[in-house]
Amino acid sequence: MPTESTGLPLEGVRVIEFTHMVMGPTCGMILADLGAEVIKVEPPGGDKTRTLPGLGIGFFRSFNRNKKSVVLDIQTEEGLAAAKELIGQCDVLLENFRPGLMDKLGLGHEALRELFPQLIYVSHKGFLPGPYESRLALDEVVQNMAGLTYMTGPVGRPLRAGSSVNDIMGGMFGAIGVLAALRERERTGQGQEVQSALFENCVLLASQHMQQFQMTGEVPPPFPSRISAWSVYDTFTVAGGEQLFVGAVSDKQFATLCQVIERPDLASDPALATNAQRVAVRPELLHKLGETLQHQDLETLCAKLQAAGLPYAKVVRPDQLVHDEHLIASGGLVPMTTETGDTTQVVLLPLLMGGRRPGVRSALPAIGEHTEEVLARLTRAPVPAAV
Repeated sequence: MPTESTGLPLEGVRVIEFTHMVMGPTCGMILADLGAEVIKVEPPGGDKTRTLPGLGIGFFRSFNRNKKSVVLDIQTEEGLAAAKELIGQCDVLLENFRPGLMDKLGLGHEALRELFPQLIYVSHKGFLPGPYESRLALDEVVQNMAGLTYMTGPVGRPLRAGSSVNDIMGGMFGAIGVLAALRERERTGQGQEVQSALFENCVLLASQHMQQFQMTGEVPPPFPSRISAWSVYDTFTVAGGEQLFVGAVSDKQFATLCQVIERPDLASDPALATNAQRVAVRPELLHKLGETLQHQDLETLCAKLQAAGLPYAKVVRPDQLVHDEHLIASGGLVPMTTETGDTTQVVLLPLLMGGRRPGVRSALPAIGEHTEEVLARLTRAPVPAAV
């Protein structure tokens, strides 16, 4: 069955995906959103990510749109043979299983390179080759190893980031590698192995702090204990217990803030005339601002700050984003039909290309929904494994 034209940049690129959880599926989702045909190979019974509880409950629906689901038992001779033939019809292979598993199955890069020299083989791992490469890694493991938990929490209380930042960014770098490898293949005719890794990804996030140390010789303090470059750059509690971040990063902005909150005494105080002077007495200044702001109505204050052109932000929970007016109006939050026939709201890639957002083109696939369609392309279509 021919694939309908998408008019998207990666139309005509075929990807086979052996992934689970977040990192590999994110890479596949990005490629799928950009127009590639992404075939997700699931084991009998389906990807276990589909049924994760708790904080993992949203993983599958968040990172597996626009894909086709094929069930193959690659632990069997018949399933493995079908997988290899299907790989031969693809431009890109994605995998993010534990080190050595794909090699054990005969689906590692070295084995497939001999069969399919044009294949772009993308491994998403915990570590790039080196002393750590055999270790198992999780997002939280590498956040600790690369200094992110140290920088995020208060002194003595390391705190992981509140999202799978390295898994998601690792998938992004995998996709970037695919785009570069496709471009290089146009020139050389050869595929290559691309590796993306959680630890190295997180080290890039910490690189600014590493550079800070090398330039100053001082250990960077965690963010809650940092010495701010600006006097007003903090979160305040306003009326009703609501919280609001307010920044004033120049002398002009500080004067404007004082006008907005009706504190002309602070604006006219010669001891607070410059940012350097204000930083020197920052705790006392923040206390005075806090005393005033605690009586301010959140929405009224936001309107005044917006009108004055000052940086501000409500402290928002993820559940509130489902109704965010900007996300909805900009087309970044759209409905998707799920594998059960229900509808959910999903976040699109943060990209605008030629005036459009790459969006949802198909419902989230049910387990093995496209097995018959995809395997019909094979020379000897095997009997599909039980879903």
